[in-house]
Amino acid sequence: MSEAARVRRRYLDARFGQLHLRLAEPSVRARRALLCFHLSPVSGAIYQNLLADMGRDRIAIAPDTPGYGASDPPATPPEISDYAAAMGDLMDALGLAEVDCLGMHTGSKIALELALQRPRQVRHLALISTPVYTDEELRQMRAEFAPMPLREDGGHLTDYWRGLLQWRGPGQTLEMIMRYYPDHLRGEEHRHWGHRAAFNYSYPENLPRAEQPILVLNNEDDLVQYTPRAMRYMRNGTLLERRDWGHGFLDLHTAEFAAILRKFFDE
Repeated sequence: MSEAARVRRRYLDARFGQLHLRLAEPSVRARRALLCFHLSPVSGAIYQNLLADMGRDRIAIAPDTPGYGASDPPATPPEISDYAAAMGDLMDALGLAEVDCLGMHTGSKIALELALQRPRQVRHLALISTPVYTDEELRQMRAEFAPMPLREDGGHLTDYWRGLLQWRGPGQTLEMIMRYYPDHLRGEEHRHWGHRAAFNYSYPENLPRAEQPILVLNNEDDLVQYTPRAMRYMRNGTLLERRDWGHGFLDLHTAEFAAILRKFFDE
């Protein structure tokens, strides 16, 4: 296999304005394109190393969800269906006839919805966490991820940092957490919109509609206890338990995860 691909950045015009993305591709595309959707409230930067690896034999793309990273925000709070439609704009702009999708947390729901909107074009789904909540758990999640109140002494910044440390993944260093910390804080008044949309989107209602093969990765992170509940709703789903992985695994175990994805997408 060729050397790791160079990751480039570009903008596309989509329904909510400019859509920022990271893209890696080989000189010859041997496989279907890969779209990678990030969790809220960060950006496609979390996939930087994975794009370089997967870009050895296919075009690999990680957009910033509208309103996150360097992508323009919608004018009003969107739903998962709106985010997915914007990713369909990306597919059209790049001329991608078929894709495989990878999503993480909120990004998993965007990937699923894109597969429902474009069932003939989306061929496989790899989903990092697929939480299914009880009504009480969902109420608690909505309260926990409500808009973050700002404080003059900056205490909200240290509180948020401590929250990231609480769910620090195995082997994840402080430097790795700090790498994406600025993206956690961007977004202004629309920073919570991704979580809002995610909590409005039901896996029990939508997973049974998906005919694509689905690989679910259950890591030791904040959604570990809720993710296996989703398997009963899948037509063609496989659960991969990796309790030795958590937040930061995309940087710590890039090559191993890339091999898992290639086996699932290609074989």
